[in-house]
Amino acid sequence: MKILLSIKPKYVSSIMNGTKKFEFRRKIFKRKDVDTVVVYATKPIGKVVGEFEIKQVISDTPKSVWNMTAQYAGLDKLDFYNYFEGLDEAFAIQISKVTPYKKQLDLSELEDGNLRAPQSFIYLNG
Repeated sequence: MKILLSIKPKYVSSIMNGTKKFEFRRKIFKRKDVDTVVVYATKPIGKVVGEFEIKQVISDTPKSVWNMTAQYAGLDKLDFYNYFEGLDEAFAIQISKVTPYKKQLDLSELEDGNLRAPQSFIYLNG
């Protein structure tokens, strides 16, 4: 199963070049069969730029997640803690096998053509 994730362009480039190996989320998908993330780079890019396989999803306190992922977080400690401020649980999607698309896609080229950029994520059929 694939999901479409909206990710800021500065983090997308780090994912695609392999320096960011974790994508952090305040909430996570419920389905256990999700194995691939399709990456939507938010504005100003506004395109689907590639995908990656999920190695694992880490769920723990923000402090524990930071301690496990800091070396390949792709963001600094202050940004990490600001993102998870007030939360007891943090999620880190471990990135594996990144595949940048040769041609970036508009959302209208996915599914039935009626997709909108998700606030967080949406499940994809294909």
